[in-house]
Amino acid sequence: MHQIHAQLRRYLLGIWRWRWLVVAMAWLVCLAGWAIVTTIPNIYEANARIYVDTDAVLTPLLRGVALDNSPANELDMLQRTLLSRPNLEKVISKTDLELQVSGPTDLERLVGTLATAVKIEPQTRNLFTINYRSTKPKLAYQVVQTVLSLFIESKAGNNRADMANARQFLEQQIANYEQKLRQMESQRAAFDAKYLGLLPGENGGASRLDQARAEVAGLEEALKQAQLRDSLAQRQLAATPLTISPGAELPDGGFAPAPPEPKACQDLEAARVRFTDQNPTVVTLKAECEEARKHATPGRPGVTGGHSGSAVPNPVAEKLRLQIFDLEAAIATITQKIADKTHERDKLEAMLRDAPGLLAQYTDMLRDYDVVRKNYLELIERREAMRIAAAADTEAEKVKLEVVDPPQVPSIPVAPNRVLLMALVLPLALAAGIGSAFVLQTFDTSFHTIEELRSLGRPVMGAVSLVSDRVPLLRRLFPAVGFATAMLLLCAVYGGLLLRLMHKASLGA
Repeated sequence: MHQIHAQLRRYLLGIWRWRWLVVAMAWLVCLAGWAIVTTIPNIYEANARIYVDTDAVLTPLLRGVALDNSPANELDMLQRTLLSRPNLEKVISKTDLELQVSGPTDLERLVGTLATAVKIEPQTRNLFTINYRSTKPKLAYQVVQTVLSLFIESKAGNNRADMANARQFLEQQIANYEQKLRQMESQRAAFDAKYLGLLPGENGGASRLDQARAEVAGLEEALKQAQLRDSLAQRQLAATPLTISPGAELPDGGFAPAPPEPKACQDLEAARVRFTDQNPTVVTLKAECEEARKHATPGRPGVTGGHSGSAVPNPVAEKLRLQIFDLEAAIATITQKIADKTHERDKLEAMLRDAPGLLAQYTDMLRDYDVVRKNYLELIERREAMRIAAAADTEAEKVKLEVVDPPQVPSIPVAPNRVLLMALVLPLALAAGIGSAFVLQTFDTSFHTIEELRSLGRPVMGAVSLVSDRVPLLRRLFPAVGFATAMLLLCAVYGGLLLRLMHKASLGA
């Protein structure tokens, strides 16, 4: 700890030893720094504020209908394209910057400088500022005013120009796709006409060949069923009697009908309804009825036996005959249909064998046609959406620009901050002076204390101290007073410069 104190005391004494160097260096740095600060040119800033009014009704209404109907996208595009090279060249040609252009090199330099110097910054969602700084107030105003004019013109003109170019491009593409679509439709129609029976139906349905194969298989199955039913009916008919006795029980649980009465008996029953049994007409008809019954032919036994009388046709046999007739007619019809469909199937199969890879070729044709048709319809939709967007942009004004604060010629510089810079020069000068003294003290090889001498390993007999009582007080105070006076004068100069700067600032305000 003692060694640290000794080292610190040595450095402080060394700096005090070189105090006039500290004063000289501080004055030199301050004068140079303050001179540089006062010669820095003033920088003036011109700015303008723009309010963007987005239509809260039209914009949601056109979302999904018109192309790029977002105001945020439109403003982003304006900001990106506003500082393009053509626009910056327009700014140079319309302002005093043109006086600085003497060749392509100067133009290129100015364009690069403007691209970074002109700033378009959003303050809020709908409020934007345009800023530019220059050493000339009038030039700063001209640049901001020109950029503002270009901003407003770009909003009105760029959309229309872009839409015109887009419309022309869409019309060309639609015409090309329409021509391709017609050619492919003609090729498809010719292909369909040539291989109509081999191609699948609409919506992926079966082809005529597949239908013919399925129909032939179905008809053959139906023919087998009809032939089976016909054979069964034939066997049933062979085992069924053709006639049966009246009143005989039938297989279905009924009874055979009785033979009809003679006509005289029928007339007798009708006469008894109107006359009595003693009526001559009734007596005559009764005699004729008995005579007719006597001459009736006796029948053979019925199906179930035990009954005698006239034989009647068996209704079961009649039904079987009719069923067999219908089945034979159906068999003939099915046979003819099988022959027709088989002929059609064989013809289509022969065509398919003569055209290998037909289905793959047809699939490729349909796929290409669907792609072209889909692109064509999308282009038509985009063209209509573009027309709606153009109408909304020209007739409804989705985005309105309003200049809130127009640019003005600035009178007060925004940079540099001379007060701050001068305040920084003073401690920098003091640090430079003290640093110079510290460096000189570092290279000093003299001894200041007995301990430093003894550190060499040599015996020290003693030391002679300075007797300050014999030195006059004024002479002893003179170095400190001179140093303090020099530093106070430096601070006084700094204060005067600050007052002068503040007076200029107040006059400018």
